[in-house]
Amino acid sequence: LRPRLAKDGLLTAAQLDKVKSGRRTKACGIVTGRQKPQTAKGTLFVTLEDETGQVQVIVWPKVYQEHRSTILGARLLAVEGVWQRGDGDVRHLLARAFTNLNPLLGRLPTESRDFR
Repeated sequence: LRPRLAKDGLLTAAQLDKVKSGRRTKACGIVTGRQKPQTAKGTLFVTLEDETGQVQVIVWPKVYQEHRSTILGARLLAVEGVWQRGDGDVRHLLARAFTNLNPLLGRLPTESRDFR
């Protein structure tokens, strides 16, 4: 699956760490969390996880309204946006566009943990 994602220019969490702040870039991962705190004035925070780590995604209210169904319906989500690096470990992707990659999940090898 990773070669297919790389072909589309989708970076891993580890690769994003090397991207300069302010650069437009793309990443993807399994959605492990969506939060819309009341104190965030409509901003949505999405956590993506891949084989190398996590990516924090910030979705402004206008962008959320434009892409709501994709954001809420995707388990494997590609995000295009602007990479921001702050002090210390503060890093996030300011989202501009989304692609639902759920059809690719069928290609992931899975292991069953069966108990008797």
